[in-house]
Amino acid sequence: MTEGSRPAGRSGRRVPEVRCRAGAAAGRAPGGAPAPAAGSAAGPAVAAGLRIEVARVRGDAAVVTVAGEIDLRTAGALRDGLVELHGRLRGTGTRRLVADFGAVPFCDAAGLGALVAAHNQIAADGGEIALTGVRPAQLRLLRITGLHRLFAINAGADAACAAYGPSAGSR
Repeated sequence: MTEGSRPAGRSGRRVPEVRCRAGAAAGRAPGGAPAPAAGSAAGPAVAAGLRIEVARVRGDAAVVTVAGEIDLRTAGALRDGLVELHGRLRGTGTRRLVADFGAVPFCDAAGLGALVAAHNQIAADGGEIALTGVRPAQLRLLRITGLHRLFAINAGADAACAAYGPSAGSR
């Protein structure tokens, strides 16, 4: 549709502005400063209001705390952070990530897409993702979309680690 063929009643209507965050994608945070590396040795992954950090490792499972809202703005950081952490921890024999969502007040469809993308990449590398601390509204969304069949969902991080059997002893 060209400007000339746009219906007259819509000319003053404002549409939501969508911006490509090329600075962040190119290793730059908004404003041009270098973006912190996700899950760097210096600390937890921090990007766009989302924190991802390893809370503890038990056997071949690592509990990863996720904190912050997961939406279109932060979904990429979630996907990249989980995949990067799995890659880093895999060298230590850890192949399962237990993502603790207890500090995630909101997760939309973009967040679910990021979880599926992270699952696909991690599964291709021989790993798994389980979820714990999922709020009732998030659990409902997982059930509606059928994703409760893709991710093991546990009541607590300890139960999730124990679900992986005797190899999940403390390190």
